[in-house]
Amino acid sequence: MNAYSLTEGLYLYPTPAGAYYAACSVETDKPRQFLRALLKQQQTCALNVANLQQLMGQDEEQKCMELLHHCQKLGWVQGLDAVLEYPQGALEAILPELLSKISEHGKVLLADSQGFYLVSNGFPHEVAEELSALSAEIATVHERRSGLLMNNMGLASHAWAVIDATGNSQVGFWPLFIGNNRFVVAISGIPHFNQPEFVSLVWALSIRYATK
Repeated sequence: MNAYSLTEGLYLYPTPAGAYYAACSVETDKPRQFLRALLKQQQTCALNVANLQQLMGQDEEQKCMELLHHCQKLGWVQGLDAVLEYPQGALEAILPELLSKISEHGKVLLADSQGFYLVSNGFPHEVAEELSALSAEIATVHERRSGLLMNNMGLASHAWAVIDATGNSQVGFWPLFIGNNRFVVAISGIPHFNQPEFVSLVWALSIRYATK
């Protein structure tokens, strides 16, 4: 049996990859449940066995350590040196800045499952409305053809994109599943989900929508 030890004085926080994994699908597994639990906290939790047991819903210390090691190995969780509070402020006030950091050209919006945009940055109003409506239509098509895409072809992604001749995304649609809600991030150009603002985005949405 492998012996694990925890580094003292650290605070658990998802990486951008971990935040994306937590929100990119409705599927539930133990790593995703753990990451979602982290994103429901008002502040980062201290790295200790008791917190791991609570976050993972698991009493066995060894299994908690194994799951943490698995998430760390995949680059889904990180340890911070200080406590970090969740993004403060009304969503309409903080989301434009967070969204602008995850897009190549600063053109990005967040839409709901009904095809209405909650916040937009860089897009004219009319374009934002049309892209939001399109995101809902794409979701319908994806759900209708999910058997082919996911079961037959093994394509687990829910994201769609309009690409150029070299395969680069011109505009992409990435769903975020937060609690019982489905949001879509529509981005012009290449997405920059590897930014800390993406974690803050998913965290802010999780506090607002997944904790109720």
